[in-house]
Amino acid sequence: MKLTLIKPNIGRREHSLYVDEGRMEPLQLGILAALTPKDVEVVMYDDRMEQIPYDEPTDLVAITVETFTARRAYEISEEFQKRGVKTVLGGMHAKLIPEEVAEHCDCVMVGDAEPIWERMIEDFRAGNLQSRYEAVQPECPQLHVIARRDIFEGKGYLPITLLQFSRGCSHRCSFCASTVYFDAHHYCRPVEDVVAEIRSQKRRLLFFVDDNIVCDRQKAKELFRALIPLKVRWVSQGSMDMLKDRELMELMVQSGCLGLVIGFESISPECIAQMNKGTNRKGSEELYQSEIEQLRQWGLQTWAAFTVGHDGDTVESIRATCDFAIRNKFTFAAFNILMPYPGTPLYRQMEQEGRLLYGGKWWLSEEYRFNYASIVPRNMSPEELTEISFDCRKRFNSVGSIVRRALEPRTNLRTPYRFLTYLIYNPLFRKEVFKKQGMRFGMKGANDTSE
Repeated sequence: MKLTLIKPNIGRREHSLYVDEGRMEPLQLGILAALTPKDVEVVMYDDRMEQIPYDEPTDLVAITVETFTARRAYEISEEFQKRGVKTVLGGMHAKLIPEEVAEHCDCVMVGDAEPIWERMIEDFRAGNLQSRYEAVQPECPQLHVIARRDIFEGKGYLPITLLQFSRGCSHRCSFCASTVYFDAHHYCRPVEDVVAEIRSQKRRLLFFVDDNIVCDRQKAKELFRALIPLKVRWVSQGSMDMLKDRELMELMVQSGCLGLVIGFESISPECIAQMNKGTNRKGSEELYQSEIEQLRQWGLQTWAAFTVGHDGDTVESIRATCDFAIRNKFTFAAFNILMPYPGTPLYRQMEQEGRLLYGGKWWLSEEYRFNYASIVPRNMSPEELTEISFDCRKRFNSVGSIVRRALEPRTNLRTPYRFLTYLIYNPLFRKEVFKKQGMRFGMKGANDTSE
């Protein structure tokens, strides 16, 4: 038996294929490959940088689906189905809206694959593939499973190893799809499994793709203690409330943490309250200063993530948010338009208020473009929200901003390694900002049925 795993692209630019130059390993496919019985041949294709060989013989195709890649994933699945190949779709979007996903494949997998993947393979071999498999969330995800990384070789990924310690987050931010997927629960792998996975590969630069690696502080401390003797460098995602625990921060730094993606989201207390961002209750430009100062004292290079388009936002307040990010010399920053993911409280609110654009399914629309507003904001037009968010990205990633932000002595200039990291990745992310803006979803136009 031969299994083909596929990571879909977002789509294309107006007249050409989009190639993601900042692409990272699709960890979820490495885990699926590891879960697959040893006698099954496994190949993987990454639509972000290579053509998919639809006519290459294979028995079964599995595609991971995120909301932003749903349209393209459906196109890929249907191309294989035309050739008589069975397709399985799973991932975040399949849990959020399984009925839609099921329309575009032979089998939809709902939830984390570990409890049901091998059964699905055996059912397929027996000619009894079910149309839907639903997983009970494992208390210990990826238990004793080390991702297969041989399937990533030769595909030009960034030289950083992706892995997970935990999944989910116990907070209930109104816009968060992960909260819906994991029902606001947080699940951790055994620390010894994580250590074994790190030892199984050669790199010393790691990216823990956890939603919130410090959500369970005691378990995070256990992990950090185990990382110290490994002498690795790592980044992940965390929440502002970690700064309340000095022991946690000391262990984090000792274990090799370079920095974290942190959801600042907004400098408006009103917006913070609206989104139910409990870890940022004090949020405001002035009150964040203490937290930013602490992050600098710990030497952490911060990726500040902001969402724009909340009901308390105006064009002026969003512009001020960008000014705030530049002034505080964050290593990186994201200014993400508020997106209504299906199943989230935000989606339900926008639906009830009649403020969803593109028929409420922006991810399927032929008219929608990447980084465009998909809701009607309270204090500006959708077009104004799209324009000001892109303006923030342009200004933050301008050459002048990159130079000014590089000069933060306790973070970006703290060591030659950190400065080199800054110099390598900032121009790369600047390039991606301009390449992705306004991309179409999927590869086919309204009247184009060819691949």
